[in-house]
Amino acid sequence: MPSAIVEYGEGHLTKRRKLSSSEDIRNPRISRIFSPYRTLGVVSPTDVPFTSVALGKTTFQITTSVGRCLHTYDLRKGLQLNFITRPQTPGNVTATFAWKDRVFAAWGQGTTESPIGIWVFKRGKQIAELETPHGLDEPVRQIVIFGSWIVGCCSSRLEVWKSATYEHYTTLISSKASGTGGTDVLSGVICNMPTLLNKIIVGKQDGSVELWNLSTGKLIYTITPPSLHAGSVTALQPSPALNLLAVARADGSVIIHDVRLDKEVIKLNQNSSTITNITSISFRTDCLGAGKDGRKAGVMATAASESGDVTLWDLNGGGRVMGVLRNAHNPPSAVQGELRGGISRAEFLPGQSILVTSGRDNSLKSWIFDQIPYSPVPRILHSRSGHAAIITRLGFLPVEADGADAVGKWLMSAGRDHSLWGWSLRRDGQSTELSQGNIQKKARKLGVIGQNLELTGSTSIEDLKAPEITCIDCSLNRDGGIGASTGGGPVWANATNKKRNINNSDDPVTGWESIVTGHRGDKFARTWFWGRKKAGRWAFETGDGTAVKSVAITPCGTFALIGSAAGGIDMFNLQSGIHRQRFPNPLTPAQARKLKIQLANEAIASANVVTTSPYRFNPGQGRHTKDVTGIMVDSLNRTVISCGLDGKIKFWDFQTSVLQHEIDWYPMTAITASRYHRPSDLIALSCDDLSIRVVDIETKRLVRELWGCVGQISDYCFSNDGRWIVAASMDSVIRVWDLPTGHLINAMRIEGACTALAFSPTGEFLATAHANSIGINIWTNNTLFMHVPTRHILDSDVMTATLPTPSGEGGEGLLAAAFNDEDTFQATEGFAPLPAATDQLTKDLMTLSLVPRSRWQTLLHLDTIVQRNKPIEPPKAPEKAPFFLPSLENSKDRGEQYLSISAPTTTAPNTETPIPQSRILTLQPASRREFSSLLHTAYRSHNYDSFLIYFQTLPPSAADVEIRSLNLSSPANDINELVTFVEALTTRLRQKKDYELVQAWMAVFLRIHGDSVANDEDLRAVLREWRVVQMEQAERLGGLIGFCGGVVGFLRSGRV
Repeated sequence: MPSAIVEYGEGHLTKRRKLSSSEDIRNPRISRIFSPYRTLGVVSPTDVPFTSVALGKTTFQITTSVGRCLHTYDLRKGLQLNFITRPQTPGNVTATFAWKDRVFAAWGQGTTESPIGIWVFKRGKQIAELETPHGLDEPVRQIVIFGSWIVGCCSSRLEVWKSATYEHYTTLISSKASGTGGTDVLSGVICNMPTLLNKIIVGKQDGSVELWNLSTGKLIYTITPPSLHAGSVTALQPSPALNLLAVARADGSVIIHDVRLDKEVIKLNQNSSTITNITSISFRTDCLGAGKDGRKAGVMATAASESGDVTLWDLNGGGRVMGVLRNAHNPPSAVQGELRGGISRAEFLPGQSILVTSGRDNSLKSWIFDQIPYSPVPRILHSRSGHAAIITRLGFLPVEADGADAVGKWLMSAGRDHSLWGWSLRRDGQSTELSQGNIQKKARKLGVIGQNLELTGSTSIEDLKAPEITCIDCSLNRDGGIGASTGGGPVWANATNKKRNINNSDDPVTGWESIVTGHRGDKFARTWFWGRKKAGRWAFETGDGTAVKSVAITPCGTFALIGSAAGGIDMFNLQSGIHRQRFPNPLTPAQARKLKIQLANEAIASANVVTTSPYRFNPGQGRHTKDVTGIMVDSLNRTVISCGLDGKIKFWDFQTSVLQHEIDWYPMTAITASRYHRPSDLIALSCDDLSIRVVDIETKRLVRELWGCVGQISDYCFSNDGRWIVAASMDSVIRVWDLPTGHLINAMRIEGACTALAFSPTGEFLATAHANSIGINIWTNNTLFMHVPTRHILDSDVMTATLPTPSGEGGEGLLAAAFNDEDTFQATEGFAPLPAATDQLTKDLMTLSLVPRSRWQTLLHLDTIVQRNKPIEPPKAPEKAPFFLPSLENSKDRGEQYLSISAPTTTAPNTETPIPQSRILTLQPASRREFSSLLHTAYRSHNYDSFLIYFQTLPPSAADVEIRSLNLSSPANDINELVTFVEALTTRLRQKKDYELVQAWMAVFLRIHGDSVANDEDLRAVLREWRVVQMEQAERLGGLIGFCGGVVGFLRSGRV
């Protein structure tokens, strides 16, 4: 047969070629603002089991499938991510197998849209591809490689390749049992016995097990099921004992069968009350773990996709359950799509007391068995995981008060799996879930783990965690970091113990909690330590006993504010956990009587007085009547802003909790959420009429209304500089509005509705989460490197964007985005080309130059810089060269000899060699030639543009020399260069171009040639003209700046 291998090479990847303008330079489906970068938080989200291989004698590599690419982890390094395969497979991966230093991955579903193939990867790179057999339209469910064979199992046939050449060898088709319906014949599980050469064992849907000879392509023997109702074969695994095979069937039974004698040796789980469909079997091969002291061989582990438990069996004496590893992974949720769960594979590593498990809860874990003291149940060794359910909240960590360099590095996320995660955008290994205490201990205490599992009504250990997070806020100004002391108390203690003294002021606490969260249907808001990555001490209860709807932390990081479903707002001290005040503060009976008398007196006194202020609120008034959906505190802790479903925005005094101002939008709309951009003092409010309204908290006025969302607004945020609002809605479109113009400038339609998004504080990235994925998608902000027009786009301009991938393939990092062709981008989008960077938009605008600021500032202070850089002492003679280096004379002779050989002379014999002149005399005309020539040409044509453009390109030292070299008159053309230079600067000033550069040139000119002004009448005349133009432009600029400053001050005034 001809070889079917397609070699790709093992060297470096080929450098991507930049396409020409005639080719497809940019994918039209990509947004012009955001480009896909990569996906975070996916470890093992699919049903495909992991595969492992020993790497020498020191470690193991474990490979998991994350959709269309593979992740390879190193066990010795704590499951550190080593490789991500590229390129992505055209379809989702259906089976994997690690063999030697290579990983085989089968992909595709056998349809026109998703064909079938098998690729070979080495160290994350594709090196080969197996030929797809003709007529193969069934996905490959399992791959097994042994000896010289590669076997792929489909639903009705086996495909066999040669492992040496990757060429297809044969196809084995199993016969269908009589009386069985459906098209599937094989159950999709295969294995090989080490003692049987060229033999493959195949499980079938009718419960039988077949033995095939791959070399001859013949069926050798069939092992019949023990009963007609045993069900299909769900797992096959050879045991370390010779000729023994473990067979699991759909009825939950596990049988150790002697293949050579066709005899059942051990029957396990035969009469169990609960039927568990076992899908993974593994044997421990280090000859330990069984018996009373754990010093015997014979340990087997079984796991099921319908449960999160791993059952450990002692096969000595007929077999018994020696222990159960409860909740190794999440069990599947009773609610479809709420929580992923079940174990996809459990495997003992060869010769090690380590068990590796992976599950659909997006986690990969390694467990170790302790021998001293002996324990039949392992403990956790390493873990890599992510969210097991849809992500509902995202947020980048805010900027710290000390300006740490971790800005934009950390991303927080919360999901329906009741977890809070911190993700590192720089190093995946630093990502971790924030601990909620010893959940396993709590579960054992409540009887969730143990014999009472069925009586508690709890389906998962996740139910013992805090409820799903619905709102979150963070301030790192008081966070003690990883070395902070937490006081040593239990987490969220005051949530369960009302009598506990919550004032821990005597505890040695260095820093306190920096995160506060609200939870679905829960009246407690909980605190967290970010530096320690764990739950905090406090659980703050709402004053009215209703559920928490919004939370906020003051910029100083000292107080937490909680909004309730009944309209109450409470403030707590994060250091002590004490309740400080309520907005508004309830009045005591004495205060109420006093206020009543005061209001009566004011009513009498003001009967004949016209009230000028429309807003006047008394203490105790102004409480929200419905859910408080947003709480914000200004930068100086002076004002608390709240909004709610009652359609009101309230401004409270932080110290007195008295309502100062109110904006009422009821019954026009209700406010569902709020976002605050502290540097610009703007708040964005999403409303139930599908609009986003922007309010300036200084002027307390509505400044923008943003429309365009078709479905419910799921999440939105400000950009880092406050110029944009990015919003996601349930119509699967992410929209970007430009606040200065109010225009919708970008919209991209994505696959799956966006449930949460966040913008990086550095402006580099946009993070999004989607309803059809449990990963976090990172997008690159292209506007850091290119101009984006702010024209309003229409519904027809909405583009379909491709989501980022875990491998980053097809994505665009910051470095790649910086080299994009901006003109091509605009042509693709249909925009008019931008004007040249040096052109003026209009002749009425004063334009600054594009010369770097450091260049013209250096020109102004060149004398000072020269004096400062003068050497302190004269240069010293170089030391004598070592004896082993050739002398300069010999080097000179060899250099001349080389020059004479490599470059033969062409001078005629009678030509005399020119006498060398002084370097100064030789270079002086060349240095002055272009500058003087352009200056003289400009004098004759009265067009100074070419001369000034050339002058801008000179470095500061050269420009200083040219200005010093200007002459009163030229002997050749009788031109006064000083006068011509001033006329050039005056013309440039009239054109309103290069304002600051012209000022710098004139300052240097007057400092150098100030003495010549008194002796030259022509020079004084052109300087008077310069002064007139200069004063005219200065007065014009001063008037415009003053006018703009006055308008801004008027708008920001509290009287407006």
